[in-house]
Amino acid sequence: MKLPQLKMKAREVMNPKITAATRRAIGRDLALQLMSGMYSGLPVVERQGEVIGVVTELDLLKAVVEGKDLQSVKAEDIMGLPPLCVDEEATVEEVIQHMLKNNFVRIPVVRNGKLVGIIARADLLSRFIEREFVDISST
Repeated sequence: MKLPQLKMKAREVMNPKITAATRRAIGRDLALQLMSGMYSGLPVVERQGEVIGVVTELDLLKAVVEGKDLQSVKAEDIMGLPPLCVDEEATVEEVIQHMLKNNFVRIPVVRNGKLVGIIARADLLSRFIEREFVDISST
């Protein structure tokens, strides 16, 4: 018997707050975003929101090893292609299968080809656990 959470839709677990890069973003700026600790990769989008690639920490490290200058290399030169995205109507099970197959930490979520969210492994895991801690605030 499958867990009911596996039938949830990507739109139900995605984070709608997204930081995305344009194709012209330089490596240095991409690295600074990734070093903030909030991201392991950034979707690269056209102005209309269409995902055209993803730049990860590994893409930046590969660029460095290849002798590319992070001050001048652009996202479009190092982004992973083709970008693997999931539709907002994909099930959580399908999202997990994509992550497992491709060893992804995060995956962009699209609606009609436009970026609408992102799902990280932690977003998914949080749906399968019962919280044992609560926040208490005294005023």
